[in-house]
Amino acid sequence: MIDWVAFSWSGASLLMVAVFFWIISLVRNDVSIVDSLWSLMFLLVALVYGAMDGNSGPREFLIPVLVAIWALRLSAYITWRNHGQPEDYRYQEIRANNEPGFRYKSFYIVFLLQAVLAWVISLPLAAAISGQSAIGLLDYAGCALIVIGVLFEAVGDMQLSRFRRDPGNDGKVLDKGLWRYTRHPNYFGNFTLWWGFYLVALSAGAWWTVISPLLMTFLLLKVSGVALLEKDISGRRPQYRQYVRRTNAFFPGIPRKETGA
Repeated sequence: MIDWVAFSWSGASLLMVAVFFWIISLVRNDVSIVDSLWSLMFLLVALVYGAMDGNSGPREFLIPVLVAIWALRLSAYITWRNHGQPEDYRYQEIRANNEPGFRYKSFYIVFLLQAVLAWVISLPLAAAISGQSAIGLLDYAGCALIVIGVLFEAVGDMQLSRFRRDPGNDGKVLDKGLWRYTRHPNYFGNFTLWWGFYLVALSAGAWWTVISPLLMTFLLLKVSGVALLEKDISGRRPQYRQYVRRTNAFFPGIPRKETGA
């Protein structure tokens, strides 16, 4: 059972963090910093909830540690990747579509929206931390999925980063390593991770928190993930069309043989 007082405080904490980083974005004229903040929002929820929840359970230490491993790695990678770069083209497009006044609109269009999404998606974390049932098979299965998800994200990011650092790959498409089996191993990793957290919450009795992985899956497939990233990539990289024909978009699979141009 969720401690709703603690959950409310976690929401208030997310709001304060969103305001703080929005102010920083005004100074820098760059809202891309929200990408570095995204995973840390979940760590904040886990820490606040763990500190305030009065019903210590067997997952009280496990969940914040797992969230920290994922969140710190992802935030550090995105911060390193974006260092010295202009505002991400996705946010430049959002900015252009919401002028005049995007500087101020960006608070609710970008920062508040992500804080609310993180708050809702974090429900399995809150439920798992307060769960009183003994650790069981679902917990082990969930932890296995979480580890697989973190590895898919980390390895996929490492392979892409190494590929982009080679000037000889300019304009080419990465189709080696994990990218040979799925066009978005990092998104698949994130998908796997959140279904893992849900299994742990399910083991704690919170079956209804399925809204979290379902919402994350929808975002990854239809909103800010695959759909957004691939909207115009074929125009920027013609080789991507061939890559699409032989490689699964999301779930890993054996590459298909190309049957035509």
